[in-house]
Amino acid sequence: MKRIVVLGAGESGTGAAVLAKTKGMDVFVSDFSAIKPSYKNTLDKYNIRWEEKTHTEELILNANEVIKSPGIAEDVPIVRLLKEKNIPIISEIEFAGRFTDAKMICITGSNGKTTTTMLIYHILKSAGLNVGLAGNVGNSLALQVATGSFDYFVVELSSFQLDGMHEFRADIAILLNITPDHLDRYDYKFQNYVDAKFRIIQNQTENESFIFWENDPVIKEELEKRNIKSTFYPFALEKDEKTKAFVENNEMIINMLNSIVTIPVSDLALKGIHNTYNSMAAGLAASIVNVRKNNIRESLEDFKGVPHRLEYVATVRNVLFINDSKATNVNSCWYALENMNTPVVLILGGTDKGNDYSEIAQLVSEKVKGMVFLGVDNSRLHDSFDGKVDKIVDVRSMKDAVEAAYKMASPGDTVLLSPCCASFDLFNNYEDRGNQFKREVRSL
Repeated sequence: MKRIVVLGAGESGTGAAVLAKTKGMDVFVSDFSAIKPSYKNTLDKYNIRWEEKTHTEELILNANEVIKSPGIAEDVPIVRLLKEKNIPIISEIEFAGRFTDAKMICITGSNGKTTTTMLIYHILKSAGLNVGLAGNVGNSLALQVATGSFDYFVVELSSFQLDGMHEFRADIAILLNITPDHLDRYDYKFQNYVDAKFRIIQNQTENESFIFWENDPVIKEELEKRNIKSTFYPFALEKDEKTKAFVENNEMIINMLNSIVTIPVSDLALKGIHNTYNSMAAGLAASIVNVRKNNIRESLEDFKGVPHRLEYVATVRNVLFINDSKATNVNSCWYALENMNTPVVLILGGTDKGNDYSEIAQLVSEKVKGMVFLGVDNSRLHDSFDGKVDKIVDVRSMKDAVEAAYKMASPGDTVLLSPCCASFDLFNNYEDRGNQFKREVRSL
């Protein structure tokens, strides 16, 4: 009997364990942290053995294959030992892909992937397709493969998930953009991160589709270096002879062989240039799976957006509060600032991932009147912004951050939480950070 060990008992790990068990494998789950009660209940329900707060080597190093949760770094001791013993380590997505014939629509990019994933799911679901939502959003792909049956999956993939994928093939791969992120996990080498992102098209043939932003300088350069077999569906603001989605006369146009979808940019539910790109990518994916033009148009016009991504919270005495807690890298913050049309008080800070803040320096000088640094160690933020903004305050709690920002703001200003950083120094995750922000704003 094949022995599968799952490292990490979160959403992806628990789902992978259940799938392995339902396929008749010998399964053991090991998590170095405490396991949430809901996941313990699921594991117990399927009679899956588990341990928490430790890794017992003799129970792990006898695996035929290990499924590693994406949050576990490659250099932790147990992973190093597995590599020394040449025990294959894969991701939950790789494992789940072996047991389903559903068409896989996979989305990655440094920014916009959650929004684009949710948008594609919304279009397909509204069109009546039998579709599941998985990856970084929704339930684990493996759990859905074990317990349900879908014709399509829309899967958001981080670079960490892609690292553990080898045989998996995306029917439609979407690469939105590539900017430096998570460099701490890639030996501070940007090319390593780029290579991880490009794994989304591995194993594709000319029968599979590759949707990408053709003006992204990194993607452009990589396309010239790589021999990619996929069928290309590039999108851009301005078209050339190959562009499949573009903007012309303030209309977004998706130009496919058998249909042309046109929507005034002003009618798109999601505002801002980056969201026009997200809408193009989603519209192309939906067109490839033959969703009707009217369905695509209606869904792009009525989509409600993603929590914690440029989410309007409240207006307090004419000061607007925007929750962009999902902006865990500098480029996400750049997008947020680019969307601001009023003076901004910016709340940022957290666990720094090797960030280069020079990317937002220009927008900060043009739009930001005050900054609130919310983190345990704000030294790199001070190095980057001291002397460039009139008012800077350091805080250690969301309550203090919201109060400090509100004090700095004048009527007509926007307080923007767009942290540039991971949340783990003071919060459980970016959702916790965003929810605390919303709570404190509403109690002003």
